[in-house]
Amino acid sequence: MFTINLSDFEGPLDLLLFFIKRDELDIYDIPISKITREFTDYFHIMQKLDLEVAGDFILMASTLMQIKVRMLLPREVDAKGEEIDPREDLVRALLEYKRYKEASEELVILEANQRKINYRGYYDEDEAETPPEFDTLLKNITIYDLIKAFKAALMEKPKEIVHQIIKVSVSIDDQVQVINGLLENKNEFYFLELIKDMHDKIVIIVTFVALLEMIKMGRLGLKESPNFNDFIIYGIEVSGSDI
Repeated sequence: MFTINLSDFEGPLDLLLFFIKRDELDIYDIPISKITREFTDYFHIMQKLDLEVAGDFILMASTLMQIKVRMLLPREVDAKGEEIDPREDLVRALLEYKRYKEASEELVILEANQRKINYRGYYDEDEAETPPEFDTLLKNITIYDLIKAFKAALMEKPKEIVHQIIKVSVSIDDQVQVINGLLENKNEFYFLELIKDMHDKIVIIVTFVALLEMIKMGRLGLKESPNFNDFIIYGIEVSGSDI
């Protein structure tokens, strides 16, 4: 099984904040049933893609299920006779993580501005031929945006109740060539355009992994799309031999 690790996984709290921001939810009044369902759906897709899922994701899934059950039971009361909200600890953790995340983003901006005014030292030709950093290829795109688009692509495919079991011969190298073929005709295209003629889910999955591998190697970049469940793929010219 092909495995690829992405540095954009910042933990389960980051995924929960992604849901809250995307759906414009009230962080103090989280719809626990909805967010638990969303979290488990993304969790299963991570496993399907064979992405490394840390133990804290599993722990968060079980914590959300526990909170969901407690929300259905009569509320406990504290020493003052006030009801205890089962979501209280989760909200506190999300608020604390949000503060640290925002502070971290501000430091990144400050660092970027500082790089613009400081002398960068000598020029190295070898350095000029190095593919761009992985993070620079994802313009306002997070791993959760990619999973969202991937999930939408799978959901659009019709479900087959009865079907013959046919072995589909597909490899990552094959799908890299498919992507390269599209890049020969146009420098950028939509993800849904790439997989529109792929009728087997395994082909879509392998294509998605091939796409991530090409991004990791600095051959592709991603941009936001006007379509909420899609993103734009664009080619990057790099020196050296082709994949």
